[in-house]
Amino acid sequence: MDHLDKKIINMLEDNARIPLKSLAQEVFLSSPAVSARIERLSAEGIIKNFSANVDEDKLGFPIKAFINLEMDPVLKPEFYPFISAIPNVLECHCVTGQYCMIMKVAFPSTSELDTFINNLQHFGKTSTQIIFSSCVEPRQLNPCAFEKE
Repeated sequence: MDHLDKKIINMLEDNARIPLKSLAQEVFLSSPAVSARIERLSAEGIIKNFSANVDEDKLGFPIKAFINLEMDPVLKPEFYPFISAIPNVLECHCVTGQYCMIMKVAFPSTSELDTFINNLQHFGKTSTQIIFSSCVEPRQLNPCAFEKE
């Protein structure tokens, strides 16, 4: 992956709907050359998908929280399908420390969050932090920011 690939990735992260022609002009390549690079980056798994960044509040999900779960590892085969099927779970990560799982969730109300936590406690002890505000919103890694001059 060269600096042009990194620049293309950065531009797509900023706006996945940027016209191919605009991308090509910015990196001084032809549109077919940029298209080929995007296809290669996708085939290599570097670009995993193209998606929209939506406002959960405006969709009716103003209650966001991080939930830590302390769980016996033998429950993972049951837990993974359970958690994958819950659309309110925005992220779920297996982590080190006292808690083995951390999730980011979004719900329309605290009562629905409470119901989810009660169901989650079937798997183990939880600790929940409701998000009041975010000083850094979710973002993608910018590969250009790490290039040495």
